[in-house]
Amino acid sequence: MEHDSVRVLERAFDILAYLSQAREAKGPTEIASAVGLSKSTVHRLLSSLCSCGYVEKVKEGGSYRIGVKLVDLVSCHINNLELQTEARPYLAALQSELKLVVHLGILDGHEVVYVEKMDISPNLRLYNQIGLRVPAQCSSLGKCLLSRFSGEELAYVMSDCVFTAYTPNSITSLQDLKMHMREVRRQGWAIDYEEYTPGQRCIGAPIYDYRGEIIAAISASGSASALTDDRIQDVVTRVTETAAVISRRLCYHDV
Repeated sequence: MEHDSVRVLERAFDILAYLSQAREAKGPTEIASAVGLSKSTVHRLLSSLCSCGYVEKVKEGGSYRIGVKLVDLVSCHINNLELQTEARPYLAALQSELKLVVHLGILDGHEVVYVEKMDISPNLRLYNQIGLRVPAQCSSLGKCLLSRFSGEELAYVMSDCVFTAYTPNSITSLQDLKMHMREVRRQGWAIDYEEYTPGQRCIGAPIYDYRGEIIAAISASGSASALTDDRIQDVVTRVTETAAVISRRLCYHDV
């Protein structure tokens, strides 16, 4: 049974590989001949692939081509690789200038995942927080990433979130978060003012891709003694400037 399932997957991937190289949509007969399968098997696999969105049927002629969902998945993967490659030197420069810990994060559900970190101490392991997850509503990165959603979308994304009061400054309800998002959108940056860890502050700004969508965020963080109130505006300026440069490197054009 397991062997049969693997064979089905292999055949489905053969079809995807063939369609990805084709310059135009292909009919079931052409696909069957190219991948060495019976027409009935190809029909069955195409039906499954279409239902998942990985292949789509062209209305005229009954031929098939790669679906939007597969394109989106691959584009997302490429974007993430490109994002880290493009962002890394700018994150290093920001860390060197501000002498604060610098992070790059993406959103996964209602959590932020750190995908890059530049530390203030060369003696600490560079990647000791890569993959770490934190609640989006208590993170400057998360607030920037959540700011792309409408009120209805935000409610859906946060539907499984438990609004824990990690500190007295934590956002503890969806309503408060929605109100806070208005401020984040207006100013174009966010702050975690000791909302997740007492004594730790963080300032973040969003990164946009070529479509003008927020796909990531960067932040600079430190202790309250390192990121003092009178230093906040300067850090905001440098973080937002760096985020804008990275966005432009990803072909974002601010109109």
